[in-house]
Amino acid sequence: MTQLDIANQDALTLETAPTHYIEGHGIRFAYRRLGPTTGTPLVLLQHFSGNIDGWDPAVVNALAADRPVIAFDNAGVGRSTGQTPDNVATMARDAVDFIDLLGLSEVDLLGFSLGGCVAQQIAAEHGQLVRKLILVGTAPKGGEEHLLAVLQEAFSQTDAPDPRLPLFFTNSSASRSSGLAFLKRTKVRKDDRDTDNGNAVTDPQAKALITWCATPDPGHAILRAIRQPVLVVSGSHDTMLPANNAYAMSRELSNAQLVLYPDSGHGALFQHHDIFVSHVRTFLDAQPARGRMTQGAF
Repeated sequence: MTQLDIANQDALTLETAPTHYIEGHGIRFAYRRLGPTTGTPLVLLQHFSGNIDGWDPAVVNALAADRPVIAFDNAGVGRSTGQTPDNVATMARDAVDFIDLLGLSEVDLLGFSLGGCVAQQIAAEHGQLVRKLILVGTAPKGGEEHLLAVLQEAFSQTDAPDPRLPLFFTNSSASRSSGLAFLKRTKVRKDDRDTDNGNAVTDPQAKALITWCATPDPGHAILRAIRQPVLVVSGSHDTMLPANNAYAMSRELSNAQLVLYPDSGHGALFQHHDIFVSHVRTFLDAQPARGRMTQGAF
């Protein structure tokens, strides 16, 4: 790769980066890669119903300023082939397959909502693969969720320009204003946008999330198997996966920091994107120092 190629790679944003594909294990995974070509990659694990273009460019682009960031569609989501699993364990297996296909031996994970459940499963089972873990708006196995009730309430608000506004943000004027700005940012990309696969994704994902939270985990076995440093983040008024989940996780994890953002719902990381990025950078850069330099088949 020439210096010009490296400069062009570093200049890519979520809105301009080309969508790449890599195939293996019977799945053709869609992904975008941003940021430097060296360093520990940060792999993003998306929320229920979300795809690559559901991420906030304000978060992804800022994080990619000083580290490789990879956003991808797991099996069956967006433009990735295969069938969307109805359980977290298989979603985690597919995500690990994707990481392996890229040739990566060590990554950081940022899991949001359902993606946070997947991230927990990966970190518990693949301790050598995951260096650090960021869990946002998520729940432990056996945690509290109100997915169907919150979805029903959000879709009943027919005056909302997008269901993510009532799902991710509170009713305060400040939060709603942040929500509208978030929605605008997610729609900047016009070409090569990801696809919405409807019920083929949301039905199995809903079952996976509900089952994860409905299944007891005696002794918090998954959380206690996670030995990596963890940053746990929640919004104070998250109605889908309430903030008491974040407190419960931080209490059981062996090495966790807890951040609670005020006047914010499920999309706290998007509402408070500047400070969220700052918190993530501080967490990822803290001692112990970054893991070994890792490059893969991007």
